Amino acid sequence: MIELKELINSDAFKEKKLDDFTFFINNLTKYHYRRSKLYKKILDFHNFDLKKKYSLINLPFIPVRLFKNYELKSIDKKSIFKTLKSSGTSGNNFSKIHLDTFNSQNQLKVLSKITSKFIGNKRLPMLIFDNKNILNNSKSLSARGAAILGFSVFGRNLTYALNEDSSLDIKSIIDFYKKYKNQKFLIFGFTSIIWKKICLELKLIDYSFDFKNAILLHGGGWKKLEKKKISNMKFKNILKKNFNLKKVHNYYGMVEQTGSIFLECNKCGYFITSFFSDIIIRDNNFQVIPDGEFGLVQLISLLPTSYPGHNIITEDIGMIAKNNKCSCSKLGKRFLIKGRVEKAETRGCSNI
Repeated sequence: MIELKELINSDAFKEKKLDDFTFFINNLTKYHYRRSKLYKKILDFHNFDLKKKYSLINLPFIPVRLFKNYELKSIDKKSIFKTLKSSGTSGNNFSKIHLDTFNSQNQLKVLSKITSKFIGNKRLPMLIFDNKNILNNSKSLSARGAAILGFSVFGRNLTYALNEDSSLDIKSIIDFYKKYKNQKFLIFGFTSIIWKKICLELKLIDYSFDFKNAILLHGGGWKKLEKKKISNMKFKNILKKNFNLKKVHNYYGMVEQTGSIFLECNKCGYFITSFFSDIIIRDNNFQVIPDGEFGLVQLISLLPTSYPGHNIITEDIGMIAKNNKCSCSKLGKRFLIKGRVEKAETRGCSNI
């Protein structure tokens, strides 16, 4: 058996050894089956066979919504190092993802491996469009706080662009810009916050910004923009027109599989799976559909070891590209996310 620690040390974008990946996911399913009574009960209902070797397509998956209604974990309470939370629209219906130190460390390692392939290995000055109070409780983080904490490992001289009341901290933003404008720097934030605070508010202040040296990492919060008919292309065009910001990477991920993120390629515009994850698209009857057709997104990850979130069916609609080639040369499936299933409960991963 290939140990997880050996897989974690693999390159983020290399030709996936499907047999190894499938073998480990099979064993991870059995691992959680033996350690989580609730997960075992779910799989027993679907006649899961411990002795059987399943293909990725046939391995049992669970709905992501279960994490909102049940406490699914494969560790005891004493082993819980950190709990991640994803709020629902009501503010009180959220997923709880319990991590031990091993799971938490692996998430950070893989996040670093994936992201560094897009922005480089050097830590850069980082302007975060959020307020630092969101990190007050490091033991119990929202998905938004977890994202800030995770992505901050790529930054130095961290500067928060918002005050406690979420208004723009103009002085801090201008001071940061004056200091780092002539070198490469990072801007990070949730999509709807970037839209509101940069695209709508920052352009109105009496100061001119040229973000030609900036790299923007953003994700989550698309639902609010979709309601306003703001597409990904329009979002990028406005940033380019008003701030000369050309390097923009949207990321797709969820608290139920933290660390297994998918970054958008600037060249082809698709998200790319890494060595550590996979995606399958299914129809309303959960049958696998061909590449090029939109359907329900199923996500598979090597990382969840403290909770059974390694194989989940989401409430998102996506499509795997028919043509998997891009000049960026990163290997992996390329896919798009169209939106949410109609009338699906909002995951609220951004807490906004």
